Amino acid sequence: MPQLFVAAVLFSSSEPRRMAVPTTSRRFLTAGIAAFALVIAGCSSSDDASSSEGTTTVSSEGTAPAVSGTPQAIVSLSPTTTEMLYAVGAGDQVIAVDDQSDYPEGVPVTDLSGYNPNVEAILGYEPDLVLATADNGDLVAGLESAGVDTLILPAAATLDDTYAQLEQVGAATGHIGDAAELVAQMQTEIGEIVGSVPQRETPLRYYHELDNTYYSVTDDTYLGEIYAMLGLTSIATGGDGYPQLSAEFIVEQNPDLIFLADSQCCGVTPETVAERAGWAELTAVRDGQVHVLDEDIASRWGPRVVDLVRELAAIVIAVPAGQPAP
Repeated sequence: MPQLFVAAVLFSSSEPRRMAVPTTSRRFLTAGIAAFALVIAGCSSSDDASSSEGTTTVSSEGTAPAVSGTPQAIVSLSPTTTEMLYAVGAGDQVIAVDDQSDYPEGVPVTDLSGYNPNVEAILGYEPDLVLATADNGDLVAGLESAGVDTLILPAAATLDDTYAQLEQVGAATGHIGDAAELVAQMQTEIGEIVGSVPQRETPLRYYHELDNTYYSVTDDTYLGEIYAMLGLTSIATGGDGYPQLSAEFIVEQNPDLIFLADSQCCGVTPETVAERAGWAELTAVRDGQVHVLDEDIASRWGPRVVDLVRELAAIVIAVPAGQPAP
């Protein structure tokens, strides 16, 4: 199986799939929405990155936060956290990002790994804040012993989790107002996009292909929520939300649309899909409804999720009236 889905526990080629609400510790800078409310209550709406008021850390008990200075040397160990940092206006504070981060253009890419973090190598950049999506290799304990704060943002389970994490990143970097403005803008844009999609009496059914061994997503996933907002329902069910289907099952289910998130990793194209045994007569193949998605945008739960929603909505709107076929 490609890197996209190692042992069925990765969400994409660049991010862990498991999505959950962050936990907290003294130098483990996380927050649920309630913790973010504490930050808002104690800070102004100004986004001056050099403000002496600094950012806020949250105790494991969720009690009153302890205040430290605004971080000026940030290391990001995941593509999603990198995108979040730049989106909330903290890009000038980022001194290094991991080897998988590639957006926005010009980020300070290094050979640091988020999968197998080397604490000594990270400390070589003299950070005062490190962002990651998982506490791999006892990352938090190693950085804590060196006095470096860590913000762990696990893969989001819902769009609300994305919004909350962006607010957390804003609070941790001194960009509370910028983050709040970004979240409001994203919510507005997504609302407008979803509102532009006409409702159908019968939902269109889709197959989202994560890799060329037929791993897919159910409605009970981050992507499933987005598809459902646009009036789509997955042919995949059960499992942990990311079941491995069989080619025979997919043919039997005959989806109206097929979305390929494995073109970059695995060379899958609408043409190769049509060449699979029995697939040429699928509704999606026959009607030209096999669509290649940008794997990065479709696998990261950061600010570019708006682009994903917009792309999917345009595809759905273009499906002729009268589909799905019986």
